[in-house]
Amino acid sequence: MDQFSVYDLERRIDERATESADISYTRKLLDRGVAQCAKKLGEEAVELAIASVAESRERLVEEAADLIYHLLVVLKARDIKLADVEAVLGARASQSGLDEKASRKGG
Repeated sequence: MDQFSVYDLERRIDERATESADISYTRKLLDRGVAQCAKKLGEEAVELAIASVAESRERLVEEAADLIYHLLVVLKARDIKLADVEAVLGARASQSGLDEKASRKGG
């Protein structure tokens, strides 16, 4: 089986966004607007948190996949590419997590 990446998922979301809402869950989500996409992302985050402490490894992995999908849908709704997020992560990698977090508190 070929490796499937988050970038593959981003491309699939881009493709599905051009389809009819009758056949594309992604299009249906996007048609509801960014606020509803964000609400769904929040629901998935809660489900992931619960699975982290109270469910099986398999459920945790499934919930993590759901969260990543819905995160990419929110990014799509806001016209943000995964590469934009990756650039921020790359810039943060040059300092410790504690230093980076402290630098955001003042800004």
